[in-house]
Amino acid sequence: MKTNAEFPELLQAFFTDRLMNQRKASQHTIVSYRDTFRLFLGFAAHQLKNIPSKISFDDLDTPFIGAFLDYIEKDRNNSPRSRNVRLATIHSFFNYVAINEPCHSALAQRILAIPSKRFKQKQVVFLSRCEVNASLEAPDLNTWTGRRDQALLLIMVQAGLRVSELTALQCQDIILGPGAYVRCIGKGRKERCIPLRKETVATLRAWLLERNADPSQPLFPNIRGGFLSSDGVQYLLNKHRATASQQCQSLKSKKVSPHALRHTAAMDLLHHGVGSTVIALWLGHESVETTQIYIHADLEIKEKALAKTTPLNVKSGRYRPDDHLLEFLQNL
Repeated sequence: MKTNAEFPELLQAFFTDRLMNQRKASQHTIVSYRDTFRLFLGFAAHQLKNIPSKISFDDLDTPFIGAFLDYIEKDRNNSPRSRNVRLATIHSFFNYVAINEPCHSALAQRILAIPSKRFKQKQVVFLSRCEVNASLEAPDLNTWTGRRDQALLLIMVQAGLRVSELTALQCQDIILGPGAYVRCIGKGRKERCIPLRKETVATLRAWLLERNADPSQPLFPNIRGGFLSSDGVQYLLNKHRATASQQCQSLKSKKVSPHALRHTAAMDLLHHGVGSTVIALWLGHESVETTQIYIHADLEIKEKALAKTTPLNVKSGRYRPDDHLLEFLQNL
């Protein structure tokens, strides 16, 4: 059998059979995998001077995959983390190839041996209280889009939703009344509910009245009435950051992304004494260990720990209680 027809056939089967039929992958996963292979096929077509449907396994080897990963980082200016996400998708495909086409197992094993790239773990970016307030005041409330954006920003900084969770919200996912909460579907299609504060409830109630849409309609629609995209959310954040930076200068040098607002919600909970277990449940983390990044980023916790230590040039002493009369006066 010729191999020039196997790659396109197996790639299509990977999506239809493996992802959709066997794994019942979510739409977000399918879109992520699709985008990886659109980039890969575009790169391969340019390098091989051939159309994607004519690419064969004979054209693919570890140096070629490595060149694609370098292209992701250097030409597209993607981070090592994004590179590793693309590599994980390629690994998943070649796992499927090794199982369904043993004649290509040697190639698959070589590609599966390509390691993920190590990178420095940067501290999380989050907004201060001043920056949050300036951002919430940035939208123009005299316009429909401004009122939408303020409600969107408020729920992001309070609920800490992922951008995929935010853009998928429908009107029926906001439950108002006593014990108001927002319901979302997170990673692994796990449903979770996040309680809402009074000011968030008031803003969302007004927005739902103005929205006046069917329960299954998008909570935060785009200008055409459909669901906002992640790029659309980032565009809104960039626009309002520029406006808010006129009031809060520190925003000029800070990149405000949907994940930065998610981190902001987590840091706000941490500053108010909420434990890491509850924060993990709030954010929908699979493991409590993931929440430790917020403790590392919180200088206030480190400063409190430093205050409890003894300077190196001071002799440590033994604690002795105050005189009972002085203690009485101090407690008055």
